[in-house]
Amino acid sequence: MLLWSLLFMGYMGGLSSMIIQDTLDNGDGKILADIMFMTVIPMLGFTFSKRTMKYLTEDSYTRMLAYMRALPIPTAVILCKRKLNAVSSIGLNGTIFFGLIYAFSSNMRKELPFTDYLAFTLTWIGLGLIVSGLYIFIELLASGKAYFIYVMLFTFIYIGTAVLTWLAGGNLILYTVSCSKEWGLLSPLMWGTLVLGTLSVQLFSAWTIHRLKSRDLV
Repeated sequence: MLLWSLLFMGYMGGLSSMIIQDTLDNGDGKILADIMFMTVIPMLGFTFSKRTMKYLTEDSYTRMLAYMRALPIPTAVILCKRKLNAVSSIGLNGTIFFGLIYAFSSNMRKELPFTDYLAFTLTWIGLGLIVSGLYIFIELLASGKAYFIYVMLFTFIYIGTAVLTWLAGGNLILYTVSCSKEWGLLSPLMWGTLVLGTLSVQLFSAWTIHRLKSRDLV
C-alpha cells in the first residue's frame, strides 16, 4: 500500500505543485488546477494495492466481502473496517499529496503560512470525505465493472464542475486559498466541508449496512 501510494500520490502531488505554482503566479493553469484537485481529492480515500486495483478484472471487492461474510463477520464490522481503511488512506495519501505541493510550490508557501495551508488542506479533505461515503457505498454494493462505470461517471462530473466554474469566471483553488488566508483554522468553509464530510460518511454507512443485508454475493 505504501509503495503504490508514494508512487501515485507522489506523481500527482508533484504535478499539482507545478500547476498551482503557475496559477498563483500569473493565473495560468487555473482550470487545470481545479480539474487536478477535483479528480485527485476523491481518490484520497482509495487504498492503493495490487489486490484492490484488480477490482475491475477480478471483482476483488465483492470477493473480499463474500469471504468476510462467510467467516461470518457482522456487516457493521465489515463497514467499520472499510471506514478505518478510508481514514488511514486519506491520512497517508493526503500527507503525500498536500505535503509535496507545499514543499515544491514557493508561491503557495508565500501565499499561505503553515497554519493557513493546514486549513486549505482540511477544506479539501472535507470535500474528499463527502464523496468517500458514496464511494464506499458503491464499492460494497456493486460489481467491479459497475463500480468502474460509476467512478468514471463521477470523474466526468468533477471535470464538468471545474469547467463550468471556470466559464463562470471563478476558480475553486483560488477561492479556497482566499478563505484559508482570511480565516485560517477558523475558516467556515473548512469546518463546513469537514462537518458535511463526516455526515456523508455516517449517512452512507447506515444506508450501506441496510443494503448489505440483502445483497446477493453469488
